[in-house]
Amino acid sequence: MKGLTQWYFVLCLLLLSFNCHVDCSLSSFSSNSASLEVVLMSNNNFVGEIPSSICNLMSISVLDLSNNELSGAIPDCLGSRGKMPNLSVLDLHMNKFHGNIPDSFVVGNTLEILNLNNNDFDGPVPKSLVNCNDLEVLNLGNNKINDTFPHWLGTLPQLQVLVLRFNYFHGRISPSENESHFSALRILDLSHNEFSGLLPTTYLKSFSGMMNLSNVQRTSMDILNPSYHFSVLVTMKGRDRVLERIQTLFTTIDMSSNKFHGKIPEIVGNLISLQVLNFSHNSLTGHIPSSMGKLTALESLDLSTNKLVGEIPMQLNGLEFLEVLNLSQNQLVGLIPLGNQFNTFLNDSYGGNLGLCGFPVSKRCGKDEEQEPPESAFHEEGIYSCPLDWKFVMMGYGCGLVLGLSTGYIMLTIGKPEWLVRMVQRLGYKILRRLKSYH
Repeated sequence: MKGLTQWYFVLCLLLLSFNCHVDCSLSSFSSNSASLEVVLMSNNNFVGEIPSSICNLMSISVLDLSNNELSGAIPDCLGSRGKMPNLSVLDLHMNKFHGNIPDSFVVGNTLEILNLNNNDFDGPVPKSLVNCNDLEVLNLGNNKINDTFPHWLGTLPQLQVLVLRFNYFHGRISPSENESHFSALRILDLSHNEFSGLLPTTYLKSFSGMMNLSNVQRTSMDILNPSYHFSVLVTMKGRDRVLERIQTLFTTIDMSSNKFHGKIPEIVGNLISLQVLNFSHNSLTGHIPSSMGKLTALESLDLSTNKLVGEIPMQLNGLEFLEVLNLSQNQLVGLIPLGNQFNTFLNDSYGGNLGLCGFPVSKRCGKDEEQEPPESAFHEEGIYSCPLDWKFVMMGYGCGLVLGLSTGYIMLTIGKPEWLVRMVQRLGYKILRRLKSYH
């Protein structure tokens, strides 16, 4: 039997390397295939439905049928109703599956990765997923799921990646009392939905997996199963990127393109391991929290297209790894910070904020103008009424002092009228006082 198992494993590897250039369908899996453990059939042109005979693969741990043209509904056995007790990876992304996701995940299942991204699933998120205590990755993005936020997933102790982007999720994100709140989460993508209300402060306080990762070894999530390479699409640094090998230290929050309103909570500053933060395209108000200056690992910050007011916190100048900053289309005012990474950002980072001034925008700040001596400083009693550069004025004072003292000395020695001598003396004293006031 051991030799038969190895033979079927080799067959699966051959299927992986085979590229079907014509439309193919999955042939029925016979009972002789029951000892297969890994099935990798991604990136082909398979069409049709998944045959029910796949449920005969009792020993299977990895099933990857991604990037095909498969359609129909998912067999209930793939939901681990006891027929596939060892299934740890189920990857069906980039197909045409539709209908509801099976609500058949039983207690004791071994599912670690469930990737259903980019299909046509609708209906709610199956609540039986709460039985998947080993689940680390749940990707339901780019479907037609119509549901409220599945807060009950917060009880899963191993969940690190939750992707719900581009669906029809709606309503407020309000956690239930006396439940865990995604303590292990490192990647959260809720973008392009219809969530509303305030940003979920309770959850942001509970994301301990984003607060301190200094003791986590830098490895790839492929360690979950060496025969399967997990990837995820994230919006990072202004563009969509496929991360082929997710590092255990990578952390991101993307809540962009929803209907959130209210202030950005100061508690965000506690997520010191965050590398990507995107709250853009909402209706957020208030100031940018100065606590964001503590996000020292941050590489990309996007707060664009909101209603944020006030000045850009000078504390953000300490974010030495920040490569992308987008604060455009808000109502920010005041001086743009200078130094470090802020010297590298261009006008696009600040567009639409008419009250901002300083480098790199063209508008000069009033503070910069005050750094030059006011013209009125040299107009007292009508002296030097022309506005000149202060350096030239000081040079003129110096020359005038020498000339005045020399003239006074000559007049004193040759006995000129006393009234003229007193006038020259007063002028000399006045010039001396002005010089001292500028030192």
